[in-house]
Amino acid sequence: MFFGHLPRVRLAHLPTPLHDLPNLSRHLGGPRILVKRDDCTGLAGGGNKTRKLEFLVGDARQRGADTLITEGGLQSNHCRQTAAAAAATGMRCVLVMHRGRDEVTGNLLLDQLLGARVVVVDAPGERRPTMERIARDLPRSYVIPTGGSNGVGALGYVDALHELEAQANAMGAGVDAVVFCLGSGGTHGGLLAGARLLGSRARMIGISDGAPRRELTDLVVQVARDTAVALGAPAESGAGEVDVRDEYAREGYGVPNPGMVEAVRLLARVEGLVLDPVYTGKAMAGLIDLVQRGELRRGQTVVFIHTGGLPALFAYRDTFAEPL
Repeated sequence: MFFGHLPRVRLAHLPTPLHDLPNLSRHLGGPRILVKRDDCTGLAGGGNKTRKLEFLVGDARQRGADTLITEGGLQSNHCRQTAAAAAATGMRCVLVMHRGRDEVTGNLLLDQLLGARVVVVDAPGERRPTMERIARDLPRSYVIPTGGSNGVGALGYVDALHELEAQANAMGAGVDAVVFCLGSGGTHGGLLAGARLLGSRARMIGISDGAPRRELTDLVVQVARDTAVALGAPAESGAGEVDVRDEYAREGYGVPNPGMVEAVRLLARVEGLVLDPVYTGKAMAGLIDLVQRGELRRGQTVVFIHTGGLPALFAYRDTFAEPL
């Protein structure tokens, strides 16, 4: 495809499935809804970051790195998948994480099991300088930004869009919109760059996991442009192409809200599909609301990208557990 010349390490189980959610579609009475199962990428529980890590680890190895350093919250899916990628490729891993739900469960438990060195700081703003200090002491280290979201990592979602559209075509489905959670911008930026390269007309709708629309729009534009540059294509993406919705997570990153809880329970009970409370639950709450308001409507085909995150659900048992 577009990036056969770029270094890549195969880590994911690809292609991930694309299938109908018929019960949800009937329940909502709106468009045909498909789910792209990027929770099934296979790396230590799977998730969307594995696609990015194929290119990031490929770049790290080409540069002679022996250690991956990255950052996130204590329940970061990206950190868990980075730790697994390091283990799978014989590299060391350092995770710089800020305090939140500090119990050693969910993703954090898996980070430890995977052998990562976990460095805990008090606030998100302390992560970057801490990573830089650690990197100075490890000359063969490779620093990966939050979520693996830069022009290299986002190549994974150029590839994902190509994969998704081929699957949809085989199902006889033209894709009108793609809905997904938006946090660090890599998934959205890669899809946007991919849509330009592939000529896709699908709307790319990013549902914020907590940050405001303006901040995320700027981030997505930059990642999309950097991705195009990595591919040797014109860096033409602009803010007018970026559709960001920030109204479904205004309580903040990782903070539960009623819409998320309702979406997680609904998908579990009508489709047997488990979402997570930080990312996919809020993205699905957004999709449901867009259908109910008629923005996504009958006669259309909408793809929801399940970006993974199941391990974090166990850190939120106080939100979902029911008394016996």
